[in-house]
Amino acid sequence: MTYSQISLPLDDFSTISFEEDGIVGNRSILPGGIRVLTEKIPGQRSVSLSFWIGAGSRDELGGAEGSTHFLEHMLFKGTNTRSSLEISQISDFLGGAMNAATARQYTCYYGRVFASDMPQLLELLVDMVTDSKLDSQQMEIERGVILEELAASADDVSEVAETAILPLILGEHPLARPVGGTRKTVLALDHSHMLEHYHEYYNSRELVVTAAGDVDHSELCSLVQSLLSSRGWDLCAGTTPSSRRRATDVSYSTQGNELYIPHPSNQSAVVVGMPGLQIGHRDEITMLALDSILGGGTSSRLFQEVREKRGLAYSTYSWFLNWVEGGVFALEAACAAENTREVASIMQESLEKIATDGVTQQEVDTAYNQRRAQLVFSSETNGFRKNRLGQAEIIRGNICSIEEALRLSRAVTPENIQTLAMKLAESPRSVVICGAEG
Repeated sequence: MTYSQISLPLDDFSTISFEEDGIVGNRSILPGGIRVLTEKIPGQRSVSLSFWIGAGSRDELGGAEGSTHFLEHMLFKGTNTRSSLEISQISDFLGGAMNAATARQYTCYYGRVFASDMPQLLELLVDMVTDSKLDSQQMEIERGVILEELAASADDVSEVAETAILPLILGEHPLARPVGGTRKTVLALDHSHMLEHYHEYYNSRELVVTAAGDVDHSELCSLVQSLLSSRGWDLCAGTTPSSRRRATDVSYSTQGNELYIPHPSNQSAVVVGMPGLQIGHRDEITMLALDSILGGGTSSRLFQEVREKRGLAYSTYSWFLNWVEGGVFALEAACAAENTREVASIMQESLEKIATDGVTQQEVDTAYNQRRAQLVFSSETNGFRKNRLGQAEIIRGNICSIEEALRLSRAVTPENIQTLAMKLAESPRSVVICGAEG
């Protein structure tokens, strides 16, 4: 059926079907609590497939920071029947589109293949998830790879500043930690940390499988159940999935903070951050419009004020992160060290001007058109759609149609945006500057 929003309950074992613009979606809970969501897209020859585990860096215990990301790496380092090289060879043979990602709320393993090759990709992902060797000697080799990955991030002033702003706003909340851990925490991780994380979360009740493209839902469900059962997973009928995970809500700092991080770079990064919105907040759609108007394009307030009128930066923009427990809203620019204070002041003034004077209807219309293009163009790719299914299942517990998302965006008014800007402008702000001393 054509839909606006579909709820995804964890105790309903009937298949839920939904349709929009000829794209048919289905969601089933299999024995063992495995959730499978698909969208069959007419006219496509490929399938994007993902395995999701509903635990991320937010869920790590103290002393095990970075273990989620480390484990993601280790699943590519060989199973009891395939070497690391063989995994890479199969991935390349299928088109080389296989990868993984760790986030604060989940871990995802994914690939895109021709529809005829989907069973082979599925079998490979099952093998990695259920039968990885997780060898202690290989862990020591991979530790060096991860440290190099962290070192590359540490060379980027923007990444350093964006990472540093989070604890200033979120305090000691687990969401404030770097997803991959730090050099110190990665060096401190031992083999038991990785095994504990694996045994805690890699099971049928945590697993979500999503696919979009030329995919048959019933066929995929049968293959998933057969493959996992053959690997010894306990797939009892009537088993409910694990509850959607949620940490304690963020308790924001009552005072803004400022941090300067010396860095040998030709440019400095300056980030002004403040408390944002939780997922599901009534102003969540309004935040998208404000973000676009303030820092989303070449006609945005920040781009015009910082770059075009004053020539103080090449890039400047706004961004936000939101989770079920809280959120962050930020303004950012890359500029010469001697200009960081002035740029930080101009960015804040741009937010304050929206709070006091509001925005024009033309700006609202432009923000909507940008949102419409972003959403519709992205929805034409099966990778976007399989990600949308996974995040809806793991985080939100419902899925919103593209048309409904556009309707909600179109309903945002200049008054809505000004009211939200006023709330943000009244909140404590923190500043991080990373780069050479100005």
